[in-house]
Amino acid sequence: MTDTASLTTDVAIIGAGPAGLFAAFECAMLKLGCVLIDALDEIGGQCTALYPEKPIYDIPAHPAIAGGDLIAALDRQIAPFDIPRLLGRRVEELSGTRGAFTLRTSRGDTIRAHAVIIAAGAGAFGPNRPPLEGLEAFEKSGAVRYYVRRRADFAGQHVLIAGGGDSAVDWALSLRDVAARVTIVHRRNRFRAAPESLRQMDEAVERGEIEKLVGYQLHGLHGNDGVLDGVDLITLDGEVLHVPCQTLLPFFGLATDLGPIAQWGLDTVRGTIPVTPSTCESSMPGIFAVGDVASYPGKLKLILQGFSECAMAAHAIHPIVHPDTALHFEYSTSRGVPTA
Repeated sequence: MTDTASLTTDVAIIGAGPAGLFAAFECAMLKLGCVLIDALDEIGGQCTALYPEKPIYDIPAHPAIAGGDLIAALDRQIAPFDIPRLLGRRVEELSGTRGAFTLRTSRGDTIRAHAVIIAAGAGAFGPNRPPLEGLEAFEKSGAVRYYVRRRADFAGQHVLIAGGGDSAVDWALSLRDVAARVTIVHRRNRFRAAPESLRQMDEAVERGEIEKLVGYQLHGLHGNDGVLDGVDLITLDGEVLHVPCQTLLPFFGLATDLGPIAQWGLDTVRGTIPVTPSTCESSMPGIFAVGDVASYPGKLKLILQGFSECAMAAHAIHPIVHPDTALHFEYSTSRGVPTA
């Protein structure tokens, strides 16, 4: 749905990433009407925008599943409920109280809802860009990229990956079978990736499938008209190393911003929304947060934990929408999928 100007529903879900999509499913299973709202033009959040082909290994029952495939599966799961979607707009204003909220979007839509679930991930996101001269021209040509949407784009290329976190290590492993050569560079020989990924990378380095350079930082770009032909690296002592390559992938994390959400009066801590762990309700009654944007003691930023939070939030919302109806917990195997 793209042209709805006014909508009344039970639950307004802000964010259509994995947590938002599963929150919609959990609400629908409890016969709660809902709408999905997202600033991006397509569902999926970071899974779609940043790593649709990147494998995810900790989704139950899937030894490995690409980010895009996970979103497609979640989309199929909610298909029977025909849930409205307001994409390509962000929620600018939220007013009202528990049981009677009004939301207004950047396109002038008005949504009235009994409760709100914020599944906004890290909020608006963008890459932390390296301070390199002439960077913009190489960004425009695609020679410098911060996201990998199609592995095939790197076939036959020498790819230089900069960074020491999960993204850098995971993409070095993923692209080694596609690119002609993969080099990973980090300022120190201490990576912050998952232990299993580090083990696989070390083995790939020993086999010559990945080249690892440590003690270096990005220093300069070489090429003309957006065509990259090499990158200069530098040590803390000023030693410069030139690495011929056609693509640079700097993975230095994301700069995130909650945007208007931070102005709604909710308690926030370092870009997250503290919630009650048993219900995922925020400091404002009737407003819930799930997924990466939610925080509480012991919180793990895992998609699977976000899924659990979606179920708890939906059950906590039911008495707000139906205060005179008792909700008896039933397993989906016995209840089936209700009609929307």
